[in-house]
Amino acid sequence: MRCLGCVLIRLSQPDFPKEVPVFRSARGPMVWLVPLAVIVLATVLIGVVIANQDSPDDSATAQKPDSQSESGSSGEEIDLSFVEHRVEDDSRALGDVDAPVTLVMFSDYQCPYCASWNAETMPTMMEYVDKGDLRIEMRDLAVFGEESERAARAAYAAGLQGKYWEFHNAMFEGGEHPPKSELDDDSLVATAQDLGLDPTKFKGDMNSVEAHDEFEANAQEGYSLGVTSTPTFVIGGKPLVGAQPTKEFVSAVDNALAEAEG
Repeated sequence: MRCLGCVLIRLSQPDFPKEVPVFRSARGPMVWLVPLAVIVLATVLIGVVIANQDSPDDSATAQKPDSQSESGSSGEEIDLSFVEHRVEDDSRALGDVDAPVTLVMFSDYQCPYCASWNAETMPTMMEYVDKGDLRIEMRDLAVFGEESERAARAAYAAGLQGKYWEFHNAMFEGGEHPPKSELDDDSLVATAQDLGLDPTKFKGDMNSVEAHDEFEANAQEGYSLGVTSTPTFVIGGKPLVGAQPTKEFVSAVDNALAEAEG
């Protein structure tokens, strides 16, 4: 069965396996993650997936079902603000470390909707960053396999030379993602060299133990939240799934700012 932008809710079980199924990204309806204890919502999500599978295009504009509101069915408020790292000098972050709102993005360099979000919505989010209202933190995953992991490690290596975002934007140039054929070591090193990076250091850093460990840490963080599709966002502690229209992100940031101001 085809899954359109679906999210697997990971239940709080101590013997839950380390590896989880991987679903490819798609532009889906605005689906809120819910407290993991609310098992009944897993059934609701499955129903939404089945309803959407026949018409991929319609999923981009589908209305959010009433049962998938910002709160769980029990009425509990969602708070995932603990995923914000807020680390000084984080090469994969933009904006003030103490900005009132943080947007965390789980992304994949082979994800078409991550690429389109980067071109269509990121510029608007940067307006908030420039005003000191928003901080953006990236979490690079490998939903699409080993090429995505290699690209994520390459982005990390670029960050060690102070050009994470330049490399990130080069991967998503023109709102498109690179094909697998351009995600081998030689192609990634060539991209780094075009950006003025030291190619020898870059290749060594990309394949280092530290790069693998950093990637694994991001992956485990995503899996622990039940993130198995990209793009997935946490904005002001509240989750938002899929490359929604820019206005949805503007609304989410504005609401988070209002809450932060009390």
